[in-house]
Amino acid sequence: MLYLGSHVSFDKKEQLIRSTKEALAYGANTFMFYTGAPQNTNRSKIEDGLTLEALKLMKEGNVAFDKVGVHAPYIINLANADNLDFGIRFLTEELERCEELGIRYLVLHPGSHVGRGVEEGIATIIRGLNAVFLNNHGNVKILLETMAGKGTEIGRTFEELRQIMDGVEEKNRLGICIDTCHMNDAGYNVHDFDSLLKEFDQVIGIEKIGCIHINDSKNDIGAHKDRHENLGYGTIGFDSLIKIIYHPLLEDIPKILETPFINREFAPYKKEIEMIRSKKMEDNWRETFAEE
Repeated sequence: MLYLGSHVSFDKKEQLIRSTKEALAYGANTFMFYTGAPQNTNRSKIEDGLTLEALKLMKEGNVAFDKVGVHAPYIINLANADNLDFGIRFLTEELERCEELGIRYLVLHPGSHVGRGVEEGIATIIRGLNAVFLNNHGNVKILLETMAGKGTEIGRTFEELRQIMDGVEEKNRLGICIDTCHMNDAGYNVHDFDSLLKEFDQVIGIEKIGCIHINDSKNDIGAHKDRHENLGYGTIGFDSLIKIIYHPLLEDIPKILETPFINREFAPYKKEIEMIRSKKMEDNWRETFAEE
């Protein structure tokens, strides 16, 4: 079955109800959200009554709650030793919030080494994740995201991610979120996805993939820039993305759109989800969408 959605909002007033309503409006059957603004630590108390009402809405709308995920905030950087204590504390709190909401996985950018080198950065990430799992004995998985390699980002190669996973003690609580734009920008040929997936399997293992971020890219392969594009308007292209979305080995993996808003105002997800389900891209859909 195709589990398809996008990033949606989560606010203090309605919390998960707001997220569910937005996902349903897009025609999605799963989604991803931040538990608060990704740039700060402001978080509201989880209200169980709102969560229960949201679960009812999901059931009525055929949303697969077990495929719904949370994205960790950008301000967590486990690769930076200077802010490691903060990262450990806040990531632990995010896992606890996931547990309160009943969410099963959280996507995390591994971090940036800020000039200290990849090896030291990876060692710091491992130390941080081990501390987080020591603080939190729940069942929420952390999915490390494949990164574009912008600046001093860690996680631009499968080998870097594998090195992190090898160093973490609770390996059963770690997985991977692959991002199509990030892999393209990191230098992987996403057009030959069978070969790419074979390489991933050899280095990490396909069974570790817990989520896929679906994005076209504004950049050529290997640009290391991380600039997402709407479906069919980038260098990856609609047909290549469809092959990834419908790959038989990834059938049960949730696919989450992170494509940019049109004119920085209009969410494109309803239209993109419609095209994905029909497996057909409409000519000039973005221009037509902006005019409606």
